[in-house]
Amino acid sequence: MAGKIDGFGVNTTLAHIGNDPRDFHGFVNPPVVHASTVLFPDARTMATRGQKYTYGTRGTPTTDALATAIDQLEGSAGTIVVPSGLAAVTVPLLGFVAAGDHVLITDSVYRPTRHFADTMLKRLGVEVEYYDPLVGAGLSALMRPNTKVVFTESPGSNTFEIQDIPAIAKAAHAGGALVMMDNTWATPLYLRPLDHGVDISIHAATKYPAGHSDVLLGTVSANTACWPKLSEAFNTLGCCPGPDDVYQVLRGLRTMGVRLAHHQHSALEIARWLEGRDGVARVLHPALESFPGHALWKRDFSGSSGIFSVVLAGGGEKQAHAFLDALKVFGLGYSWGGYESLAVPVFLGDRIIAKGPYEGPVIRLQIGLEDVEDLKADLSRGLAAAATA
Repeated sequence: MAGKIDGFGVNTTLAHIGNDPRDFHGFVNPPVVHASTVLFPDARTMATRGQKYTYGTRGTPTTDALATAIDQLEGSAGTIVVPSGLAAVTVPLLGFVAAGDHVLITDSVYRPTRHFADTMLKRLGVEVEYYDPLVGAGLSALMRPNTKVVFTESPGSNTFEIQDIPAIAKAAHAGGALVMMDNTWATPLYLRPLDHGVDISIHAATKYPAGHSDVLLGTVSANTACWPKLSEAFNTLGCCPGPDDVYQVLRGLRTMGVRLAHHQHSALEIARWLEGRDGVARVLHPALESFPGHALWKRDFSGSSGIFSVVLAGGGEKQAHAFLDALKVFGLGYSWGGYESLAVPVFLGDRIIAKGPYEGPVIRLQIGLEDVEDLKADLSRGLAAAATA
């Protein structure tokens, strides 16, 4: 678990951040404000926008409560709240790049981020280049005069490469670029990107902050230098979330610390157990001593979450499908961070650099809140089915 935040322990902080009950007649939770129109007391106030709230797209007490909470966790100057994790990726990219710019993106990036970059960004005249997630300080050689953004994700999606974020940030800043990081895996409890040189921290709040597989939301947090431009992009695009979803995520934050601790403990126990099983070639979990990026993870992160991948010892799609179809507790579904365990096959066909080789099919596991022994039994069923497929 991360250290203290503003002098308090993490769970104490999570229980109290975001709003002051005294602002709302003493009620512990803030109101869920459904708003579009906001009235002004007079024409002069309307003309000068001289009051805190002016229109529903520009914030309400509900969105402010969540944004304030995230700022405290991130150590950021400002946070925007958007309708999905993917929107948390696309809004800052649209806000900070223009035609003729060059963007460097880690090759282990979330697949929808790659799709957005390869379609919309390229169509808008932005040059997109993918780099080796293990490049570290070597990023300097990839920088160009028109490089405006270096987009990182650590650990990488599905294969969990740990990037040397401080070294990458130093190289990017030396070349005049800013650094964005998708930090959904760790949450700000286990890594605060802005403390490591990142300018803009991105989260799919759909995952651990919400925690119950029933809400889509994203947050983007910026340092002081980048906050005005991020805020402007957000207001220009009008990409605002519904108040009930915002409230659900604020509610989920209260238990995120205890849930993450459980996810972490169970996932590590299962990952270590899987390393010794027949039919497993290797386990891709940064907190395992056997993982190539473990030293970097230990240096920068204060914990690990509940998602990792397992590489089967040989076979192909037939074996992967047999493994997945034999599972009874693990659901077959995308996303993660909820209370239930999930398994999905990993597709690496769109990668350029970070594509292995791997000994067999790669299966991504989300370890939920179920009992570990039940999950081990389920994975044993999957491995047995793969072995006989």
